[in-house]
Amino acid sequence: MSSSVPKVRLAGGLEICRVLNGMWQVSGAHGTVNKTKAVEAMQAYVDAGLTTFDMADIYGPAEEIYGQFSNQLKSSGSAAPALQGLTKFVPRPGPMDRKVVEKALQRSMSRMQVDALDCVQFHWWDYKDKRYLDALGHLSDLQQEGVIRELALTNFDTQRLEEITQKGIRISSNQVQYSLIDQRPAARMERFCVANNIKLLTYGTLAGGLLSERYSGKAEPSSRAELNTASLSKYKNMIDSWGGWALFQDLLVALETVAKRHGCSVASVATRYVLDRPAVGGVIVGCRFGVAGAGQHIGDSLRSCSPELQLTAEDHAAIEGVTRRAADLMALIGDCGDEYRR
Repeated sequence: MSSSVPKVRLAGGLEICRVLNGMWQVSGAHGTVNKTKAVEAMQAYVDAGLTTFDMADIYGPAEEIYGQFSNQLKSSGSAAPALQGLTKFVPRPGPMDRKVVEKALQRSMSRMQVDALDCVQFHWWDYKDKRYLDALGHLSDLQQEGVIRELALTNFDTQRLEEITQKGIRISSNQVQYSLIDQRPAARMERFCVANNIKLLTYGTLAGGLLSERYSGKAEPSSRAELNTASLSKYKNMIDSWGGWALFQDLLVALETVAKRHGCSVASVATRYVLDRPAVGGVIVGCRFGVAGAGQHIGDSLRSCSPELQLTAEDHAAIEGVTRRAADLMALIGDCGDEYRR
């Protein structure tokens, strides 16, 4: 049983792994999911010490798969390691009275087979609709009552993060896109998060798998057949905005040089770079649990968060020699999460 995976403590005391297993991949847009096989596939991650799972109420069967796995683990009789299940509350715009919020949390709890939620990450589609403050008020009350341990956000911008914090609502983390391609959190958000003990949990850190040896020296993928998951097409669009395929190839060359120096993969270097950024608590690495033919990246995940992997000034110079030639995504897109609210 490996317990060597580094942990980070959130504001409410929950300790989570610095690499989280992401479950957006079971929502259907990354290949058909076999639920039984998905539950089986989770065991290897937990055996490796990767016990933190990130999911959402809108990720298809993700919460149910987690619940079945957690239940099996508990009933296996052995001294099962503690799991951390982070979910999201992603409501459609509408009235946000306490009943609505409570009902959503009850549904997550029954699917996940838990009697309290480790962490609820709240997402809201439209800032002009101020009822997100009502929802957060109720979530904060429910946290006081012990229904939720950590109250967190997903894809909120810095301005709203400040507004919410000023209302006296304690936020533990904000889940945002952060990678060598998309470094918008460094512009404004990280400073506010460091000052207020808010951790960033990052996704898109491997650009859906594009930040790997597999794409080095390859012609630009353009067809649906090549970009055959929701992640690949989403992050390929991000690369197009950032600077295009030729610049991306330069980045992969730099990353391969660094990876060779450390005897690890490009993915491990790309993950480590983000793990080392101020305010970053953890990086979410997507897992295609129960998808036929899906690879496991447990070794890469363990390597990227291991204290042995330390990027040097020389490594940073090689990487930043490429990234500084890229476009300013803050100017192009706006702050974190703005791409969902255009």
